[in-house]
Amino acid sequence: MERRIGIIVNPDAGLGGRLALKGSDGMAEIARSKGATDRAGPRMNEAFEHLISIIELSSISWENVHWFLPEGRMGDSWVPEKMRKYGKWTNIFDTPETTTAEETINVIHSLIEENVEIILYAGGDGTTRDIIGALENIDSASTPILGIPAGVKMHSGSFGASPRSAAEAFAAWFSGDLLIAQTEVMDLDETLYREGEWVVKMYAEAMSPGSPRWMQGSKQRIERVSEVEILESLGDHLRETIEDDPELLVIWGSGGTLRTLGESIGFTITVLGIDVTLGNENIGTDLDETQLINTINEHKARFNDNARILTLLSPMGGQGFLIGRGNLQLSPTVIRSIGIDNILAIVTPAKLATLNTLRIDTGDINLDQQFQEKKYMKALQGYRTTRLIRISAE
Repeated sequence: MERRIGIIVNPDAGLGGRLALKGSDGMAEIARSKGATDRAGPRMNEAFEHLISIIELSSISWENVHWFLPEGRMGDSWVPEKMRKYGKWTNIFDTPETTTAEETINVIHSLIEENVEIILYAGGDGTTRDIIGALENIDSASTPILGIPAGVKMHSGSFGASPRSAAEAFAAWFSGDLLIAQTEVMDLDETLYREGEWVVKMYAEAMSPGSPRWMQGSKQRIERVSEVEILESLGDHLRETIEDDPELLVIWGSGGTLRTLGESIGFTITVLGIDVTLGNENIGTDLDETQLINTINEHKARFNDNARILTLLSPMGGQGFLIGRGNLQLSPTVIRSIGIDNILAIVTPAKLATLNTLRIDTGDINLDQQFQEKKYMKALQGYRTTRLIRISAE
């Protein structure tokens, strides 16, 4: 029996991440003018490359697969040539020079007309909303979707934890080892997001392969009302660390936990961006990738071998992502310049209750493997109190 699979890539997804644009919705032209390059397409390509390695070891035949996808940057431009020997490939849409949500909707309609069993897509939460909205409008919301994470912020549960994890989930579903389950489609209001407000809403429910191992799950907001004393003790620890070493460059990641800690010791920290302090001064606010690289290089040039850097990151509640969700400014180049041993996770009891592992998705396979080889990462959980949290191997 022929297996019919749909594929779609949102070429504009994730473009604003390293530029600190807080998303890509309506910002693609600006992002590209600032030098942003495709993120979604290469992530789809990475997923296919890993899928090839799975297929080559599989005892299941992939010869009866019929793939349906757009021609160009919304589809077949990102399919490795070696993948094309597995099944039949049919183009169902020509990618225009400029793409919008309308093109995504049209592709989804075409895929449903071809009776695909599942839609494999690369994008972010906005892409997910466009896809599920198109499916609902044609009474096809029961069609499963599986996302390769390529956006700036991804709160929906339909994404694999990484491109390789998405490939694993897809292969397991294809072989009958994963069932389809209901998950949440969530998104952040990017207009409010850019103004400093964090408003996450659930927009719909979608059907996706269910796997706590390979799928990221939907983001949770963590209630911190009962953690005042914990946050105060964490703040005391950071204050003493900075006072003891006034030449320490501190890079503050995004999120409410770090903003609260920063404010408790006298810094103005943006909840959505990446900030930098040196001694008791804010020396960088809401920095993009290039600004971070320049700041780090200037610090190293000034202090030479004595240059010290500490990066504070708080994992995303419910999903466990420390890198790769909402902080794409921390690119592989930035992380290598910082040094992975100079990254400290900040966790509170509420977040620990939702975490089994810390997830890393830098966008660079080799760098991800360096984190995984560490196996554990140090996390600060109270005043001079740390623990080791396992790094996910997926």
